[in-house]
Amino acid sequence: MHLRKDLPGSRVIVALLLLLFAIVCALLPPAPPTVCARNEARWQLAWSDEFNAADGSAIDSTKWTFDVGGKGWGNNELETYTNRTANAHVENGSLVITAIKETLTGADRITRDYTSARLLTKHKFNQTYGRFEARIRIPFGQGIWPAFWMLGDNIDTAHWPNCGEIDIMENIGREPSVVHGTFHGPGYSGGKGIGAAYTLIGGKKFSDDFHMFALEWEPNVMRFYVDGNLYETRTPADLPPGASWVFDHPFFIILNVAVGGDWPGNPDTSTVFPQLMLVDYVRVYKKL
Repeated sequence: MHLRKDLPGSRVIVALLLLLFAIVCALLPPAPPTVCARNEARWQLAWSDEFNAADGSAIDSTKWTFDVGGKGWGNNELETYTNRTANAHVENGSLVITAIKETLTGADRITRDYTSARLLTKHKFNQTYGRFEARIRIPFGQGIWPAFWMLGDNIDTAHWPNCGEIDIMENIGREPSVVHGTFHGPGYSGGKGIGAAYTLIGGKKFSDDFHMFALEWEPNVMRFYVDGNLYETRTPADLPPGASWVFDHPFFIILNVAVGGDWPGNPDTSTVFPQLMLVDYVRVYKKL
């Protein structure tokens, strides 16, 4: 709208409008801080799995492989990981990882009383830096341990923890409203991992709905997000004195649901099976 300056009183009208605008702005509550999640002007999609195959389909073998066996996986876990569709398949546009209470002897001849799945992009896809995100509905219950995480692709030569580990999302089932973002390296691994927790307000549970978990990883900085909310920023300054920042090489992605182990503890009589983790998508972006 344009005001004609040759009309009588037009300057007064303009002044009154500006005054009114200032008053209205002063009365409005301040806008909450926001974080731009997946800013399309900044990030370009590099890799994804949307899990849109037919219901009951096996996992896309061009994108994922499986860890299998019941060796405890360094955490005294109780499950045997399998590559069966009973433990991992596509349904209703999501990856479904199912933890089942059943006795099974795996190919490694170890017998366990639980089965689950652990998918990884090792030898299929890896990337140095970027935005890694997944929309997930996690399971719940004592002894249930879902995770969306990454390992350095040099693990076979450098070994853990020298290869580096980045846990974008971990949850222990007895804490249904809390997830953790953590990273591990030499001198800051296991219980000494560096991280922070994010808690839903109002007693909400992560198992009630899908939530988006993301990591923005750039040289010498990591930023962790839940539903677009930045809750943790880490740099080499957070490392213990003399420790090395081992996050400057390619990492691959892992999705799994563990049962039992050192951190979550073991299932008890309150734990319900089967437990399902639903993954709507996994997307990886490169910075423009």
